[in-house]
Amino acid sequence: MRIIDEVKSWIEGLQLWFTSPALSKMQLGPDGSSQNPLMIQFFTWEAQHPDMSWWNHLGAEMPRLAELGFTQAWLPPPNKAMRKQGQGYDAYDLWDIGEFDQKGTISTRWGTKDELLKACSAARQNNIGVLIDAVLNHKTGADRPETFSAVLVDPKNRLRELEEEREIKGWTAFDFLGRQGQYSKMKWTQEHFTGLDWDDLTQTNGVYRITGKGHRGWSMRVDKELGNYDYLLGADIDHRHPEVRQDLFSWGSWILDETGGSGFRLDAIKHIDRTFLLEFIKRSRSTPNRERLFAVAEYWSANVHLILPYIRAFQGQAAFFDVPLHDNFHQASKAGPSYDLRRVFDSSLVAIRPGDAVTFVDNHDTQIGQSLESWVDTNFKVQAYALILLRCNGFPCVFYGDLYPNQECFDQDTSTKLRQLLVARKMFAYGPMKDYFEHSSCIGFVRTGNSEYPGCAVVISNETPASGLSSPIIRMNLGMSRRGAIFCSFFDASRRIAIDNDGWAEFFCPRGSVEVWVNAKYE
Repeated sequence: MRIIDEVKSWIEGLQLWFTSPALSKMQLGPDGSSQNPLMIQFFTWEAQHPDMSWWNHLGAEMPRLAELGFTQAWLPPPNKAMRKQGQGYDAYDLWDIGEFDQKGTISTRWGTKDELLKACSAARQNNIGVLIDAVLNHKTGADRPETFSAVLVDPKNRLRELEEEREIKGWTAFDFLGRQGQYSKMKWTQEHFTGLDWDDLTQTNGVYRITGKGHRGWSMRVDKELGNYDYLLGADIDHRHPEVRQDLFSWGSWILDETGGSGFRLDAIKHIDRTFLLEFIKRSRSTPNRERLFAVAEYWSANVHLILPYIRAFQGQAAFFDVPLHDNFHQASKAGPSYDLRRVFDSSLVAIRPGDAVTFVDNHDTQIGQSLESWVDTNFKVQAYALILLRCNGFPCVFYGDLYPNQECFDQDTSTKLRQLLVARKMFAYGPMKDYFEHSSCIGFVRTGNSEYPGCAVVISNETPASGLSSPIIRMNLGMSRRGAIFCSFFDASRRIAIDNDGWAEFFCPRGSVEVWVNAKYE
């Protein structure tokens, strides 16, 4: 059996090797631009603007985002939620993007449809693509309950039944009366779902798999965590049902038409039938001028070996968030000076499949108090951003909460340094890369530049800041073409070093911080 398993593993690895990278086939920035592409997640979990709707805030910020080098903006889910202030992940009606009086409001948490479309127009005017957060796994906030048969399963092993099939009453009927059939005439009932977590007859919680005529149980093309991870929350959508598939495929085309969106962020893909998602992406790309549509999938696991089979299954049609790299950053933040920086990319997606990796430091789910809390603290936040923004691999995503003032997670020093790193990425971080990962508490790398951009040298430290102690130093080579040149700190031009006649120099960095060195004649 061990030999068979090893052969299977080898075959899987070979198949993965021949899966073409996703990012190279997608439009990450404006046509004809040589500028580094860059994405921003433009929201936090509790994001609200004190003076205007979120969509109006987004539209107003587009010129500044373009100036900082952003080429893609990931928006929060635009759909109507089950409650007025719902973020949209509690999806009620995908076809209502702030247009109809449903759930006690016309506007979503983020604003009205008109405000959304104006923000999307502002994005296009500034050559920034808009990514739609597609919440396709479940529905919440049903309009009325239905009675049907179901079986209670073990929440820790969804393949194990805990009792006999019986009749339950569940909230599974979605009539969308406020929309009155506009855009889509489909009304959802229990036949379109696989499971739910509440029996209204007995007033009890649990994971119930819907049974009876037409139901085929959980999809087998989902993650194997908890035996079968088809069910996550709410009324779990059956993506094998023909009516469901057609409605969601139609919505994908419609939302891109309405907003002029440039792609999708696919939420919670662990729980969605893989063949459906692959078809969803392919159909979205089948329209003329959408062949390079951007798609990034959220598969949440710090284990890169669980992500790799999904990359293979998606056949180069979707990039993936580099959760293992985020976890490395989180561990580095917790460990402080004892963390070995030479291992910061170990078992990360960007190290193994750089052409499929969307790198990030934090997001709305990793915030303190949220469902996937794993916050990268200020002691390593800037270093982490330098490691995704200034290197040549992966497609980086910046978190709104780290850049813009907010009540949840903002740090002014981090924001100030992050803005400087964004400018450094836009102006200097180009060309081939050479790593100097030589010390456990101080690493460096060189970007050699190209015909348009001059390149830079970067030093990163996680040593404890302390007065009177010397700054960490790394000796790096910038090539013979830079011999005799004077380099200065991008953050403080008064700090200068000379490149020797062989192209070498000793680059230093403040303890527990980042230093970016650039040719003084370009500063």
